[in-house]
Amino acid sequence: MGEFSIGDAINDFLAKSRIKGGIQALQIEDVWEQVMGKTVARYTDKLQIIGDKLIITTTVAPLKHELMYQRDKIKQRVNEALGQKVVNEVIIQ
Repeated sequence: MGEFSIGDAINDFLAKSRIKGGIQALQIEDVWEQVMGKTVARYTDKLQIIGDKLIITTTVAPLKHELMYQRDKIKQRVNEALGQKVVNEVIIQ
């Protein structure tokens, strides 16, 4: 049997596990304020990852409108912050 580091073993397990999406959602919540700023984070109600989609929920209409224009930038920033390509699509609700 080959040698694996603990980090490689955990990453391999998560890649095959159902809990991967939940862990990624927690990671995004942790970096959301630094990625988007305090004001956006304060008025964001909910963040979810379903498959490769990031779903952002807010009830503030001007913020929703602004986020619609910044979808590509949000996708790029979140993927950079997480260190891997997690998000392929951003949905604003």
